[in-house]
Order: sequence, then C-alpha cells, then structure tokens
Amino acid sequence: MVRVISSQPRKQRKARYNAPHHMRGSLLHASLSKELQGKYKRRSIRVIKGDTVKVLRGDHSGTVGKVDIVNTKSLKIVIDGVSVKKADGSEVPRPVDPSNVIITDLNLEDKLREQKLGGE
Repeated sequence: MVRVISSQPRKQRKARYNAPHHMRGSLLHASLSKELQGKYKRRSIRVIKGDTVKVLRGDHSGTVGKVDIVNTKSLKIVIDGVSVKKADGSEVPRPVDPSNVIITDLNLEDKLREQKLGGE
C-alpha cells in the first residue's frame, strides 16, 4: 500500500495516481465473500480477469458478473453486465473501483495464485 503521512484528501489522491508500478497491485485488492474467507483464511485478494464479483456500491449495486478487464493504470476493473447508456443509445462498460466489489468466485487457472492461497 502507498504510505502517505498526510490525511489531506488531495495528497491521498495524488499518492494513488502517482503510485509506482510495484505498488499498484495492492490498490487492486477486493474483499472475499464470507465463504471464501473461511475457506482460504484471508480477507482480501487482488482481483484478476475471470473472477466473479458482486458490486456493493453505486448505481449497479447487486450486479454479479465476471471481471473482463483489470486496468492497472486507472486502478479500475470492468465487469461484464455493468454498463451505462450513451446519448446515442449505445452502451459502454462502466469502470468500477475494486473496493466497491466483493469476490464471490475465484479464477484459479493460474497455478501460482492457487499455490499462494494454499491450493486445495
């Protein structure tokens, strides 16, 4: 996590925007569901493409979908089924902050990730 001494929101935001690449992964963590917390004995994990998440905040709260894109530059994720209509009627995906979702199902195709979780 990016360590900032100041409590000023502008400095907190600046630290997130200017975070180095090796610290951006910690800003892309999301909470696990209660079942997954009990199974893997951890509270949160980094979101990756293919995870199934449930949106908890905002206009799309309650929506469940798979993660399509994880954008490390803007620190946002794009979820299948979460979109907004443009003025011309077309729909575009709505990026969501990972702190506003809960992971309900993990993508365990990555063997290293499965091993880190204590692979079952």
